[in-house]
Amino acid sequence: MQYAKRLTMKTDRKVIVYIAASLDGYIAGPNDDLGFLSVVEQEGEDYGYADFIKTVDTYIITRTPRPAAGKTSFYTGNLPELVSMLKSREGKTIFIDGGAEVVNELLKAGLIDELIISVIPVLVGNGVRLFNDNRPLQQVKLQSAKQFDSGLVQLHYVCMVG
Repeated sequence: MQYAKRLTMKTDRKVIVYIAASLDGYIAGPNDDLGFLSVVEQEGEDYGYADFIKTVDTYIITRTPRPAAGKTSFYTGNLPELVSMLKSREGKTIFIDGGAEVVNELLKAGLIDELIISVIPVLVGNGVRLFNDNRPLQQVKLQSAKQFDSGLVQLHYVCMVG
């Protein structure tokens, strides 16, 4: 079996994926439709996102260069190089938001420390899958599971060193 190998970095900064997916593993429906997320929308409920975002430095991976906006930076280069550079510097937790391609590339490189996945109680059936095929086996350990009245279940996993 092939396991994702973790790279050793200079600081203890973590790379965390914080994302929502349907019960059948899609982060978007056909044509990047996010309509299924409305199933769990409730007034005043953000499922911990506001508290989480206060603890992170954010980089959004994009194909189109854009200037930084507040504490959010946009990046178009090599992902392992970005993570290596960020982990060599002091700072907050690294929340990299860029979709399934980014998640899968970082998993292949063994660069994700934690996964926080909000499972939406709906079967989308087709679209953009969170996890692609052809990536190394990655063992994870459940850190916590939270159930909400809307039916959303938030799973927090720590990625184990392979």
